[in-house]
Amino acid sequence: MLLKTKGIPYNINGYVIGRVTRNRNKSGVDQVLIIDSDDSTSTGEFAAYLTTKSFAPVKDNLLCIFAIQTLEHLEEDDIVYIGEDGNVKTLYRVNSFFNTLVVTERCNSNCLMCSQPPKDKNDIPRLYEIYSKAIPLIPKDCFELTISGGEPTLMGELFFKLLDQITTQLPNTELHILTNGRIFAWQQWANRLAEVNNPRLMLGIPVYSDYYQVHDYIVQAKDAFNQTIIGLHNLARYQHRIEIRIVLHKQSIPRLTRLAKYIYKNLPFAEHVTFMGLEYTGYTPHNIDALWIDPYHYQNELEESVEFLASQGMNVSIYNAQLCTLPENLWKYSKKSISDWKNDYLPDCKVCDKLQDCGGLFTWNLKKYSKFIHPIKGDQNLYANVNLNGQ
Repeated sequence: MLLKTKGIPYNINGYVIGRVTRNRNKSGVDQVLIIDSDDSTSTGEFAAYLTTKSFAPVKDNLLCIFAIQTLEHLEEDDIVYIGEDGNVKTLYRVNSFFNTLVVTERCNSNCLMCSQPPKDKNDIPRLYEIYSKAIPLIPKDCFELTISGGEPTLMGELFFKLLDQITTQLPNTELHILTNGRIFAWQQWANRLAEVNNPRLMLGIPVYSDYYQVHDYIVQAKDAFNQTIIGLHNLARYQHRIEIRIVLHKQSIPRLTRLAKYIYKNLPFAEHVTFMGLEYTGYTPHNIDALWIDPYHYQNELEESVEFLASQGMNVSIYNAQLCTLPENLWKYSKKSISDWKNDYLPDCKVCDKLQDCGGLFTWNLKKYSKFIHPIKGDQNLYANVNLNGQ
């Protein structure tokens, strides 16, 4: 799935945020016209024009990106960012349930398996400005929106201003915030979040071990475990909705069952607990020896942890997993969680009877996956030892 393309800018200074259209009669200050045909006439003015043509087919004073390789990925009313460097980035897709606002690339952790390694640059004011202009264009029937980073809370007061804006303009939208939760160890931040007053807001916060040294090692940040746990309890005081996230790898697996019991005993207020497969991107390839364990080989630990939490009445899911690498009794917990633009399957998966129910793989995980992945045909045990060239 293409989310970014590029062409040659014409008359663009700064950037343009707008909704794309191929309808020449749908003009407006927030509309971006895609010119697909030789006929470049229109009945109104647009914020900007996009075209694959090798020249700018517009008047001298209008804004345009031309010579774009393809625009086929853009659908009517998708929201785009058009930069003076010729980049056209998709900010929001109207026909997707997987829309994420990456509000900063900065982070106060440096996780061993971070899929988007942090960058120490002051990008917050600029990204806040971009998204504050894009949010009013998002359809009011948007089902869910994710806020991610980096670490979103590093925005400070701008973080809450963005949440206030979303709460006001998209009151029926589920809002999922991916954060390490450390800032909420200071109670005033949990209190400030309560002032947003959005009952549809949920925070996805990672806890990787019941033992502070293991968690701190995984996130590469001193005192991170203590700050996270205190933060979770501060959030619970204000009745914030909380999801606990656990990434499965060589560092987290040995104490996984202990972590499950720790969560039940110390974090019973969590609305959702999810166990997540490892992404082979970002820092992971560089730390693969410290992280990789074939998912097939941690079935026992995962099964015991999931079944324990479920038996205690907690809401449990498994993300980023292939059904053929899970015990059949865990299939009901496995969700199709990978965003559509980065979701893929192996060629052999096409003949699997469970293809439509399986979460598949991240596109980049096609380079590193379980050697036990196999198509399920009736009795999955019939294929349990098939090796389809996994690494």
